[in-house]
Amino acid sequence: MRILYKISGEALGQGQNALDPATLTQVAAELVEAHNVGAEIAVVVGGGNIFRGLKGSASGMKSRCRADQMGMLATVINALALQDAIEKQGAAVTVMSGLEVPKAVEPFSERNARKLLSQGEILVFAGGTGNPFFTTDTAAALRAAEIGADRLCKATKVDGIYDADPVKHPEAHKFDHLTCEECLERQLAVMDQTAFSLCRENNIGIVVCALHEAGNIVRVAKGESVGTLVTA
Repeated sequence: MRILYKISGEALGQGQNALDPATLTQVAAELVEAHNVGAEIAVVVGGGNIFRGLKGSASGMKSRCRADQMGMLATVINALALQDAIEKQGAAVTVMSGLEVPKAVEPFSERNARKLLSQGEILVFAGGTGNPFFTTDTAAALRAAEIGADRLCKATKVDGIYDADPVKHPEAHKFDHLTCEECLERQLAVMDQTAFSLCRENNIGIVVCALHEAGNIVRVAKGESVGTLVTA
């Protein structure tokens, strides 16, 4: 199974501790374990723990394009940190970026990405799509389609998709299974509409689960039921 994991920047740390070493070690260890059970593993990492383009634009930056470029550069920082943590676990890993930073990471290439995955490397995708105005959720769906992923796993703060924010509404109902069409119709905000549409059009299943629940990354790689499954 070829799986692309979408991991938010906020999951890697926040505030003055934007990159938490213990969290990086935990995530890297689980990704390597998932790889060791036989899955081909790719990761798209966000940058919200360092800088979020939309927030920068809303706070008064003149150029939304510039703000988004700053956000994409933040994902490169996170990707390099995750690469280092994965290498410490003894696995081969390459960072590819949609936003070219040639002295730090490789430019994204669909052909090379597929080749490296088939050779057993873990890939970390940074730089979003390389273009402003697109979220990292959309970048994750795009990369999943480009590499021919069987699953896109959004590892987030909550343990699945709910009909309301479970933090604000304890009575919120958790879904075990949905379709992309239902997510679009219900306007469920766990991923943006472009990401859901890309997954539906390319027949990519989505798993939404809690990142910090130990073992979830590996369970997805084993094909076990976890979180909420969204089918095309």
